[in-house]
Amino acid sequence: MNVTLNKLLPVLLLMSVLTVNAAEVLVAVAANFSAPAQKIATSFEQDTGHRAVISIGSTGKFYTQIRNGAPFHVFLAADDETPTRLAKEGQAVEGTQFTYAIGKLVLWSKQAQLVDDRGEILKKGNFAHIAIADPKLAPYGIAAMQVLSKMGLDKQLSPKFVWGENISQTFLYVDSNATEVGFVALSQVLQEGRIGQGSVWIVPISMYESLKQNAVLLNTGKNNPAAESFMKYLQTSKAQQIIKTYGYSF
Repeated sequence: MNVTLNKLLPVLLLMSVLTVNAAEVLVAVAANFSAPAQKIATSFEQDTGHRAVISIGSTGKFYTQIRNGAPFHVFLAADDETPTRLAKEGQAVEGTQFTYAIGKLVLWSKQAQLVDDRGEILKKGNFAHIAIADPKLAPYGIAAMQVLSKMGLDKQLSPKFVWGENISQTFLYVDSNATEVGFVALSQVLQEGRIGQGSVWIVPISMYESLKQNAVLLNTGKNNPAAESFMKYLQTSKAQQIIKTYGYSF
């Protein structure tokens, strides 16, 4: 009995130390990065003992919430401008911002062969509705409008627009067949690193401004060891490998 307790004692002590040192970080995550963020959070907890609580939403809404005192510690935006603005406004820690991923925009339909690999369907207009994330709230919506403007189709197709509050809602519109097509993030249509169901046009990056997605430590996360640890973890090879499987680059 004593031998068993002696063997267990070091393990119990280690567990006690981990429990005492473990902390929680509240992370606001742009909707397009939902899937990799959840995987990274799981890996982060396994490797560090800290817990990352992920909240998903639009970059624009998170900006407003943070300005109004939302208790997030870390912000993973879908652009680089919003974290910069928060730092200038005194809501985030200067010098902590970095690009954790560069996103890619795609035109997607759940229907096989409906979307061609050059986006010609947009010129033909043989669809009733097209889902787009609200450009007032979502950087991917801004990118989508830049593509349509470059093609000279923004006014022509405007009667067919269905606005999503964020890229997740936009994806759901297409996934539920509420719209035949929609501009979404490449990460949303990948399954195990490959295009899943439906048909996709991967929009050339020359047609929209780079979707540099930046992370920043918010003021509320200054003295939170889990927040600082999460920011560092995002830049590890393990986290970056997860990010790459969802079609992002750096």
